[in-house]
Amino acid sequence: MAKVRKPNTFRRKRRRDNNKGPLSGKFQPGHTPPKRQPLTEEDYRRVEEIRRHRRDEWERAREQEGNSTPVFPAFVVVGSSGPARVCSRCRVVAVSVSYFQKSVRRQDVVYSDIQESSSGKPNIVFILADDYGWNDIGYHGSVIRTPNLDRLAAEGVKLENYYVQPLCSPSRCQLMTGRYQIRYGLQHSLIWPPQPSGLPLDEVTLPQRLKEGGYSTHIVGKWHLGFYKQDYTPTHRGFDTFYGYLTGAEDYWTHRQKGGLPGQPQTWSGLDLRDQNRPVTDQNGTYSTHLFANKAIEIIAQQDKNKPMFLFLSFQAVHDPLQAPEEDISRYSHISDTNRRVYAAMTTIMDQAVGNVTRALKQYGLWDNTVLIFSTDNGGRVDRGGINWPLRGWKGSLWEGGVRGVGFVNSPLIKAKGRTSDALIHISDWFPTLVGLASGSTNGTKPLDGHDVWEAISDGKPSPRREILHNIDPMFHTVPSPRPHQWGDRVFNTSVHAAIRSGDWKLLTGYPGNTSRVPPPSSTKEEPADTPGKHLWLFNIREDPEERTDLSQKHPGVVQELLEKLARYNRTAVPVFYPSFDPQANPALHGNIWGPWS
Repeated sequence: MAKVRKPNTFRRKRRRDNNKGPLSGKFQPGHTPPKRQPLTEEDYRRVEEIRRHRRDEWERAREQEGNSTPVFPAFVVVGSSGPARVCSRCRVVAVSVSYFQKSVRRQDVVYSDIQESSSGKPNIVFILADDYGWNDIGYHGSVIRTPNLDRLAAEGVKLENYYVQPLCSPSRCQLMTGRYQIRYGLQHSLIWPPQPSGLPLDEVTLPQRLKEGGYSTHIVGKWHLGFYKQDYTPTHRGFDTFYGYLTGAEDYWTHRQKGGLPGQPQTWSGLDLRDQNRPVTDQNGTYSTHLFANKAIEIIAQQDKNKPMFLFLSFQAVHDPLQAPEEDISRYSHISDTNRRVYAAMTTIMDQAVGNVTRALKQYGLWDNTVLIFSTDNGGRVDRGGINWPLRGWKGSLWEGGVRGVGFVNSPLIKAKGRTSDALIHISDWFPTLVGLASGSTNGTKPLDGHDVWEAISDGKPSPRREILHNIDPMFHTVPSPRPHQWGDRVFNTSVHAAIRSGDWKLLTGYPGNTSRVPPPSSTKEEPADTPGKHLWLFNIREDPEERTDLSQKHPGVVQELLEKLARYNRTAVPVFYPSFDPQANPALHGNIWGPWS
């Protein structure tokens, strides 16, 4: 007699229950989704291992089919059990924690051949640290703990021949325009709160170009590119949203900035925190690094996955004033120098914030199509806890300690990862590089000084950049030396504050600023500076990045060539624009709030 198989009602019921899962889009009344297991750093690391492994396999397979631009799905981890699943709406492959942990060992995660729902243009997240010293990141040997920055740099590309400007506003100007500051009159110092000054309105900015290409554009944190008129503020310069402050520094807790006229520098005080153009008055007591990181995460969480994003996270950290929560400062009780101890705490808090932002990019499914850039805006202030050792000089100077920047790039889109690059790159290069990544065009902009360096970063190819004009500031000059040198001043006035890098050579003239080489605390003593009256130096930076041996007497031909280059740049420079402070900027006249006044 044939055996009759009974229907497996349990199996059918289980299948029906599974349709109520978090990816079905059909939450039934009374149904409670399975509780998700928390993810650890190790889980995220394993996810990335799987993605790299499968991406390599995918690329090889697609190349065999004659397609050099492989498509792979987004990948997330959910807390329920079971194998990988595909959400038809989000086009995301979801793998449970338990299944994922087993699959890591056997490299057996299942992917579906689906097209990502985004436009294909990468998200761009640019994180700018303020006054961050060369020796203040873990992978440069710092005692300060920066595990998130170290990991991101190790997995991506460290930029060890990367340059910024010596001060806040100039670096931001060149990042936003791709053009040297001599092109628009901001050669001298920076933009002070009471100055009726700003990045000229006829300069096309990076967010404007990206916005033309369909990007949503956001800035969180420090602006410092002028605000005396509304037209100079971020939402009038290409950003869809702005949450942050307009000036250059402020209290981390109260978000108030002090200022004033010459001779009365601290007599003005006003709130400087805005959401779009509206003052934010309810965040007194919220530490700014936490505040800005949380705002960035909020933007990431709300981002339309079908629209590419440009997020400029411009931290206040680690600019003075030196302030941090006591519990964070206490972790560095072994550091005897008070300034250094607080600075270290501020740095670690910033590192944690970067880690939180990066995790949010992964959590909300944006990471796989994101390019993340980390950069400082200038060297650290050694009188405020920063250290640029073994580089010479610090913030405000044209020595390497003032202009060589901490920087790295991390992205799944990078082809040659996990390496250190010595490609010559400057902060002005980000404009054409990022516009190019966004499939945009630089046509219609004024002539750029920046270069598209993506292939140097991603593929390890040589940089197209051969030289950098660090600056020419005719308002910042010394009295010519009574000891004439063999070049005289016929070609270029060597009492002018200027510097240029060409190939391996670097020439400095005038007073480069903050000239000493300051070691970490408890190390060797500060080294002596140059003799008074000296105002011309030549170094081979590749062989002597610490600028110890002046070669100007041994290589007069190189000196002559670089002086001629400075002269040519100077002939193209527009006059310096550095207006007097305006009493109408006083926040007391505007409800004790810093903002446009003209």
